[in-house]
Amino acid sequence: MRELLVISGKGGTGKTSLTAAFASLADNKILCDADVDAADLHLLMTPEIKETADFKGGSQAYIKREVCIQCGLCMEFCKFDAIGWEFVVDKLNCEGCGVCHYFCPEKAIELWEKTCGEWFVSSTRFGSMVHARLGIAEENSGKLVTLVRQEAKKIAEKKGLELIITDGPPGVGCPVIASLGGVTAVVVVTEPTVSGIHDMERVIRLAENFKVPVMVCINKYDLNPEQTESIIRTIEKKGITFLGKVPYDPAFTQAMVDGKTVLEYAPESDAGKAVVEIWNRILRSPEMNTITELILN
Repeated sequence: MRELLVISGKGGTGKTSLTAAFASLADNKILCDADVDAADLHLLMTPEIKETADFKGGSQAYIKREVCIQCGLCMEFCKFDAIGWEFVVDKLNCEGCGVCHYFCPEKAIELWEKTCGEWFVSSTRFGSMVHARLGIAEENSGKLVTLVRQEAKKIAEKKGLELIITDGPPGVGCPVIASLGGVTAVVVVTEPTVSGIHDMERVIRLAENFKVPVMVCINKYDLNPEQTESIIRTIEKKGITFLGKVPYDPAFTQAMVDGKTVLEYAPESDAGKAVVEIWNRILRSPEMNTITELILN
């Protein structure tokens, strides 16, 4: 079993649209949306939810009023100002650190496990998908990323699927780190801007720290040909596999509006043809050469 992770150093590069297009090309796979803070792969997959489960992570302090003597120690020790003079915990400010619980002389404060979101197993027109929704202002997104990846792997093993295609989070933070561990290869989607190059280099360094093979493709390359050439020179110096370039194409946006992949909406468009070429290069690449038996639809 192999896992192909699609990430970008920043949001808005077209990562999810490309992931969905790859999903339409590959057989014998399962989809995983690891961008739990702002999941949107489901907008293109229109999933039918089969299973739903709560995601629990972190703690929430709760004061037992019938036991509390209102000594004020919890207020003094709380660095997040989560406890007021009414001795009620402000759920938005409480970080679940447990200081109030451990120092309360009357043991009047309990730590409850929080429900931070939900995760789902769904069916789509391209096969099974595992995805999630983190609650508003909730944390532990890295833990939720790990959970959805593990569930996708379990389903793949059970069904004998050979490939997991994961839509990863943008940036270089905790969710990205949680999505990188143990993957077979990474596709970094970048765009020809100064910030695009900077963020691409950051996420490449992060992947290299995890000893994960990296491949790069450029989306909307024709918006700035000079920056495109700069990106190509940069990755060639690093010895990184360059997968190809996708031109700017309004068909991508219109396909998204229609809830389709670009290959469903406009398969003969320049962008559609470029995506197919990139997918073929992924299958032929040394980074993924063990899954070349996967066939294109």
